[in-house]
Order: sequence, then structure tokens, then C-alpha cells
Amino acid sequence: MAPPAPTDRKFLGRLSLPERRYLTDALRTETVGGVLLLAAAVAALIWANTPISDSYESVSDFHIGPAALGLDLSIQHWAADGLLAVFFFVAGIELKRELVAGELRDPKAAALPVIAAICGMAVPALVYTLVNVLGDGSTDGWAVPTATDIAFALAVLAVIGTSLPSALRAFLLTLAVVDDLFAILIIAIFFTSDLNFAALGGAVAGLVLFWLLLRKGVRGWYVYVPLALVIWALMYNSGVHATIAGVAMGLMLRCTTREGERHSPGEHIEHLVRPLSAGLAVPLFALFSAGVSVSGGALRDVFTQPVTLGVVLGLVVGKALGIFGGTWLAARFTKAELNPDLAWPDVFAVASLAGIGFTVSLLIGELAFAGDEALTDEVKASVLMGSLIAAVLASVLLKLRVRKYQALVSDEERDDDQDGIPDIYEEDNPAYHLRMAEIYERKAAEHRERAQLAGAPRDGGDRPA
Repeated sequence: MAPPAPTDRKFLGRLSLPERRYLTDALRTETVGGVLLLAAAVAALIWANTPISDSYESVSDFHIGPAALGLDLSIQHWAADGLLAVFFFVAGIELKRELVAGELRDPKAAALPVIAAICGMAVPALVYTLVNVLGDGSTDGWAVPTATDIAFALAVLAVIGTSLPSALRAFLLTLAVVDDLFAILIIAIFFTSDLNFAALGGAVAGLVLFWLLLRKGVRGWYVYVPLALVIWALMYNSGVHATIAGVAMGLMLRCTTREGERHSPGEHIEHLVRPLSAGLAVPLFALFSAGVSVSGGALRDVFTQPVTLGVVLGLVVGKALGIFGGTWLAARFTKAELNPDLAWPDVFAVASLAGIGFTVSLLIGELAFAGDEALTDEVKASVLMGSLIAAVLASVLLKLRVRKYQALVSDEERDDDQDGIPDIYEEDNPAYHLRMAEIYERKAAEHRERAQLAGAPRDGGDRPA
């Protein structure tokens, strides 16, 4: 009779090799996109705070598009509703893949990161609400500090030169994916204006057609791209936020492989679209959303007004405490053991890094305070300040453990037999050990030959003095 399976599970344990490869590929693109995002945000701030700031407002407010179709939008509006639909399309594919083939496919394994993500959204919302109830501010922005920007977080890691072990990177990515899911629900439920049922019905019909074409195996970008544009336009005119169209289409893609397939259709399309999302769509959104006037008085107001203070504290304090507290409690009650190579301060550092809520926080801020331009700009400034403080705090905490991370990453990437598979994944493979034995035997023979050339006796004894 087989022994009973252990009840304890490792938290932040080693990823499977396919999952690690997917993670490495996805985060490589997100890191490059994050650096571009950071550059775009800095450019926007410089542009909006120099003598040519009038041109920033002129470009952002410039309208373009067919008015007859209800799409005569400003450049800033196109960036928020149009380009971010591409971002949410990729988010939809990520979520689908995580649910069917990734970290979220096993309910037991998914419990910890999902609980951590939920707490990491609930606590910032509670912090914001408490600050504004006590300070007699507006509670409309409760959702602003709930998001995590994975690209910006990875850009911070790239700037400070810290490479996280794959388990911590996977934990951060899973948090961001679950965050995106709840952000989508928040946008769909709380920021839907008066519905145009005809347009909404057309959008739903378009989505059904999109799904049927996928199931029939129809291929060709020239079929799906025009259909996606029509669905997006109908969704925009329906009163539901247009980014929901991107999410819905992403969720429809198949993210499991069939016989003879190396990659699923969803992974293939994600690989093609992610660079467009990370390298163009999100940076352009940042360029036309992050340009707020920054002055001594504006920065002071961030820490004195309840709305802006609530956003900053929600991102910096609420995110860190929510994610860390949720993770610790979940691990304690599920008896999941922490990976012995890591420690709880590592979880807190990643939780602090998740306080960078740039892209989706800016979007929700625009939606929450639409019509109040002055307050919208103040909320944007508080998002920037909160994300900056969270980035600095996380950088300090991560730097304290950088040597440990470097050692773990080195172990994960070592491939002494040069077969393309990290050695750590071949410890139970006899063929690997035989290859390593041959390698060491060749090295031993080479060193014996060098020793003889250097004058060592052929019998291996010591040379006479």
C-alpha cells in the first residue's frame, strides 16, 4: 500500500521546467516594456512641467476619429480606451493560461497567491476608505490603490540590478494576473455608464462570432483583427468600458496544447501581441496619462488631502500589509511550508514591490473622478508618488537579500552539461549524471596532461626537492 501523501506543501517552491521557461520568456518582454513605461512616464512629467506644457495639453486633447460612429475621441482617450484594450487582451490570455495550464490550475496550489492577491486589493481599498471617512474626503477612489503594475515592478528590478528567483517572480506575476482579473471586474461593474443595449447586443454577437471562428479553427489575422475592431467599437458605444472587449477575446483563446503542438494558440498569439502591448500600448498610455503638474504645493497636497493621502497609503502600506498578511495567514492555516531557500522577509519585499500600481491605477483614477480634471490630476500625482515610495522601499528590502538571490538564480541557471536544461531539473536523471561523469573524466585527463607538461612525474609522485 502506498504511503499517504503529505499534507504540507512547499510555498514558493521550484517551478516546473515548462512553467519556468514560459515565465522567463514572458517577463523578459515585460521587463523591456517596463523600462519603456518608466521612460514614457518621465517624459510625460518633463513635458508637462516645462515651458512647452501647453503643447502637452494640446496634443492630449486633440480629437481624431469618425464622429458618426461615436469615436471622435481625444488622443488621451484613444490611449486609455483603445491602446489599453490591447493590454487587457494580453491580460485575458495570461489569466486563461494561468487557469488551465499555470499556477492557478490546481486549487490547492492557487489558494495562497489568490488569497494574497485578494487581501492585497481589499486592504488598500480599506485603507483608502478609512482615510477618507475620517478626513471627510471622497470615497469614490477606493479602487485606485488596488492594482499592481507588473511591468513597472520589473523595470524597477532591472534598474536596481536585482534578479529574483523564479519562484518569487512567479508569485509576483500571479499576484498581478489576479489583480488584473479583479480590476477588470471593478471596471465592468462600477464604471459602466448608461447602457446602450443595441450596441451591447452587437458587441455580444461579435464575441459569439469570434468564439465560433476560433472553435472552427479559422485562421488569419485579416479575419480576427477587423472583427476585434468592430467588437471594440460596439463595446465602447455600449457604455461598458471598451477594455472589457479585449479581456473577453483573450479569455476565448485556447491555452492548452494538443497532439503535435509545441505551443497553444493562446501562447502563440500572446507571444506576438505582448511586445505590442508592453512596448507600445502601455508606454503611450503612460505618456498621455502621467503628465501632471508637479510643484512643491502639489506634492504637499498629496500628503495633506484625504483623497490623495488615501491613495499613497493604500499603495505603500495597504498593498504590503495586505499581501504579506494574507500570505502568512493562508500559509499558517493551510500548513504550507515556505521554501527553505527563502524567508518571510522575501515575501514582504515582493509585497512592497506590488505597491507599484501605475497603469491600471491611473486608468481607474481617470474613471473614478471623470469630470473633475483638477482632482483627477491630483490623484494621478498621488499614484506616481505612492508608486515611487513603494519602489524605493522594495528596492532597499530586496538589496538586503541580493546576494542570496544571486546565488539562487545562479543555481537555477547552471547548465554544466550544456544540454539546454538547467542542471537543477536533472538531479533524478541517470543520463545527466553519466554525462557529467564523462565531462569530469575529460577534465581530469586534461589536467593530468597539463601536469606532465609542467614537469610532474608520470607516476603521479612528488618531484624531488
